[in-house]
Amino acid sequence: MKIYRLHKKQNLPISIDTAWNFLSNPKNLKTITPEYMSFNILSGADRPMFAGQIIQYIVTPILGIKTKWVTEITHSVDKHYFVDEQRFGPYALWHHKHFIKEIDGGVEMEDIIDYKLPFGIFGQLAHPILVKPKLDEIFSYRTTKLEQLFGSY
Repeated sequence: MKIYRLHKKQNLPISIDTAWNFLSNPKNLKTITPEYMSFNILSGADRPMFAGQIIQYIVTPILGIKTKWVTEITHSVDKHYFVDEQRFGPYALWHHKHFIKEIDGGVEMEDIIDYKLPFGIFGQLAHPILVKPKLDEIFSYRTTKLEQLFGSY
């Protein structure tokens, strides 16, 4: 069983309140997701984030294949971190930790995603040629979009 990790950090010249208010609002996921993925929240984004929140959405990550994804916010500590875990979706495991902390002149955002692919050896073979490049592309888009919205550090 192979579990992969994606680890990204980004600094933004904004207050921790601004960062938290943006990042902890599920409706903003659409803003920081590439348009070709046709990200659409079906339910669960009608309240500010809380532990136990279930968010359902449709996303088209590759080859035009629509995928329903259900995540649960399992942990949330105001202005520090939150964790979302996939309950149903394309991964065998998806555990995404979002940390924010104040630094000189802004905030540091850190994403740590532990994930496992389905389909055993076939999933492992697809990882370096399909899955990892796609995740890198999505998080590069997110970095660029956040810099467009809030400025570069």
